[in-house]
Amino acid sequence: MENIVVISPENASGPPSPPPPPPIKSNYGMKKKSTVQKCESFASKATRDAWDRMFDEALGADVLIHTDDNGLIYAHSNVIGMASDVIRGMMKQDKRKPNRKSISILGVPHDAVRVFVRFLYSSCYEKQDMEDFAIHLLVLSHVYVVPHLKKVCELHFESTLLNKENVIDVFQLALLCDAPRLGLLCHRMILKSFEEVSTSQGWIAMKQSHPGLHKELLRSVSYELNRLEQRSKKQKEIQTYTQLYDAMEAFVHICRDGCREIGPTKVENPHVSCGFQACNGLEMLLKHLAVCKLRSIPGGCSRCKRMWQLLELHSRICVDSKQCKVPLCGNFKERVNKQSRKDEKRWRLLVKNVLSTKRIGGSPFFLQAIDVTM
Repeated sequence: MENIVVISPENASGPPSPPPPPPIKSNYGMKKKSTVQKCESFASKATRDAWDRMFDEALGADVLIHTDDNGLIYAHSNVIGMASDVIRGMMKQDKRKPNRKSISILGVPHDAVRVFVRFLYSSCYEKQDMEDFAIHLLVLSHVYVVPHLKKVCELHFESTLLNKENVIDVFQLALLCDAPRLGLLCHRMILKSFEEVSTSQGWIAMKQSHPGLHKELLRSVSYELNRLEQRSKKQKEIQTYTQLYDAMEAFVHICRDGCREIGPTKVENPHVSCGFQACNGLEMLLKHLAVCKLRSIPGGCSRCKRMWQLLELHSRICVDSKQCKVPLCGNFKERVNKQSRKDEKRWRLLVKNVLSTKRIGGSPFFLQAIDVTM
């Protein structure tokens, strides 16, 4: 309303300018930090307050709602009947007094029923009431078919109310109340925080009252743990194959161009990084191989054995061993026919996995993954 220009009659020199068109969403009369939540209603605050006052004062109420602990709530049949077809059917079945209907809503606290009936009037609720009775309101919204309230309860559980202590109870209600999204969120939390959830009171109670559901959850947890283990194993394998491919590229770089202190050409500044992360480790292995006295003894030196394996892996993925600058590339090529079928199969699988880490592009010095046959 800041754009409205107010002109007093004494100072008016002409007709007043027309007011601007009303905004699409009005905040008229709404406090900035109100505890009353408005559930996407297009009605004005004055209209909603009138509905709340109608419920609170109960003038002309013609329905008695009986609750637990001999509680009693007055309501208007036209209002709650229009909001819930189930309640309208319950009122039609009561033929004892034509002018005063009586229904019962039992099994939940009296205050939860009062919050529920108030929502039927104005679609409003106190924030604290939602925190206290969200589970009960979810049940009531499902039993009496109030989809708008059901959606509100699900959103509150999704945003703030769902935790490790109540997730089992909410999960069971989600299954009973046909709330698949809420059930999926609960299931994800159970899998993610199973150690904490399995010690909660809800888990212990479910184990006794619903052993079938308990068994299904344990099965899904086992499946999820196995899936995560397989995923972690696969990621480690891919990381290993990627490191081997990088090592093969660094081999060619060192033997063809030279790097730091090893290679055909001497590098002016050996402390400058060449861009190959594997160069430093390979240079240390090559220096060790050159001076190690146990390199030719079978099973003598583990570092030399690792170097021999890297050299053989290079020879198996090298395109042209005659032009290759890597030492012993041709010698290892000649040894391929002398190996057993089992070793050959294992090497072919390793080569295929290493080359598959670089599906796009690759190196002109190496074979392509499609060229490797089992």
